[in-house]
Amino acid sequence: SALIRIKINSIQMKETEEENKKTNDQVLQDRQYQIDAAIVRIMKTRKQLSHKLLVSDIMTQLKFNLKASDLKKRIESLIDREYLARDSGDPNLYNYLA
Repeated sequence: SALIRIKINSIQMKETEEENKKTNDQVLQDRQYQIDAAIVRIMKTRKQLSHKLLVSDIMTQLKFNLKASDLKKRIESLIDREYLARDSGDPNLYNYLA
């Protein structure tokens, strides 16, 4: 039997640059809450933790890659909102406040 070739047009919706940026911004916004929640969860159980250990715990808990700079911003944000505080004796230690 002869083979018949059928052409199927795959219609892909092209995301515009603006839509792409909007989607990425929304994802980053959602991830900020996830990062904050992870930090608070970890600190709630540990009460006091070094920066290095906190970062490694967050990286294992979260399922997505994140930049160290983003993580630092989230930690600073939680310090500003008085969920965490730097230890008075050692600036590399964080204490849980809330």
